[in-house]
Amino acid sequence: MSAGRAAPAITTETLPSGLRLVTETMREVRSVAVGFWVGSGSRDEPAEMAGASHFLEHLLFKGTPTRSASAIAEALDEVGGDCNAYTTKEYTAFYVRLLAEDLSLGLDILSEIMWDPALRAVDLEAERSVILDEILMHADEPADLVVERCFGALFPDHPLGRDALGTAESVGAITDTDVRRFFGIHYRPGNMVVSVAGDCRHDDVARAIEERFAGTPGGAAPARSAPVDPTEPLVVLRRPTEQAHLTLGIRCVSRFDDDRWAFSVLNHTLGGGMSSRLFQKVREERGLAYSIGSERLAYQDAGSLCVVVGTAPGHVDEVLHIVAEELERLASKGVTERELAVAKGYLRAEALLAGEDSLARMSRIGAGLLLHDEVKTIEQILALIDRVTLDDVHRVAGRLHEEPRTLAVVGPFDKDRFDGAALGLAGHVA
Repeated sequence: MSAGRAAPAITTETLPSGLRLVTETMREVRSVAVGFWVGSGSRDEPAEMAGASHFLEHLLFKGTPTRSASAIAEALDEVGGDCNAYTTKEYTAFYVRLLAEDLSLGLDILSEIMWDPALRAVDLEAERSVILDEILMHADEPADLVVERCFGALFPDHPLGRDALGTAESVGAITDTDVRRFFGIHYRPGNMVVSVAGDCRHDDVARAIEERFAGTPGGAAPARSAPVDPTEPLVVLRRPTEQAHLTLGIRCVSRFDDDRWAFSVLNHTLGGGMSSRLFQKVREERGLAYSIGSERLAYQDAGSLCVVVGTAPGHVDEVLHIVAEELERLASKGVTERELAVAKGYLRAEALLAGEDSLARMSRIGAGLLLHDEVKTIEQILALIDRVTLDDVHRVAGRLHEEPRTLAVVGPFDKDRFDGAALGLAGHVA
């Protein structure tokens, strides 16, 4: 690079090892965040090994042949750093955040656990107990359970419908041989991305990562099949709860669909914020629920838009009627100019505020390269949001309206209590 020429803030490169690397230089901060992104998650597990990705997430931080779990924790504590990991349906992420002067330590620790984890049988048994407790805790939370049941009905007999934790049966049956085999297939450079953001130089990071690479060459993203089975219209789990927990789910677009930005605007208008139609009508005007909102999730070949609400059992019919009514209004009339402006303003601020620190920047560029094979600049994202029109939102609302709906309920009800026509869902429940 010639003298006086500034390096680009975001740089991507495929290293000789096969790892894809993306860095973002932030000269204004003193920290650095490093993430290793594995392009496999819970949807890539055989049914009998459901929960394997989450199991590995736990096990990798249990140490290596030369560095124990306590030694990892002590080394990071000594420099004020932190580490964590999480599992999703389509990827698993491991990261550290520390001062830029301690970048070498962060790369040492992550490289060791990614390329040479101990995966000891004794650690597997200890973490099995922890994960089984986590599954039980999850089952005790009706607000979590209703969403899980909704996804199972939206994507029946498909891995996207399974929870990332797995089941007590599958987790109880996984062996150390199973874990090692899964690790050997999925944790290879062809299925991984490394992202680094903060006070760093791309060339220095690339050199340091290659020096530490000790994995098995090759690897590729897992083969996947899209959901094809029809949705299940109704799932009711009777529980003696004081509140009824409801999730109304609709299949939506994948993360590659050009309409995803218009769907983001629609989602915000429907239930994405305090000014949204559902929050205002259900909570503010009628006092029918403390919490109500909607969320759009996108995967490689599918997606969902879900309305989630907790309400008194006696208010269920009224709340669901309002939800159905608002979906109908969106399909028939779209959104107003004011709603479009508010949603765009929110999405714009969300994109900008999400880049306020090195960890957030590292996550954005890592997920971008792994999931989209490119990293859009913030300016490109803002332009795509700004480009959404009233006609776009009206059109995608019509698309959504044509999709079958799934209702999941956890509360003091039997399944025969619910009727699609009575709830204002007639013609839209499969």
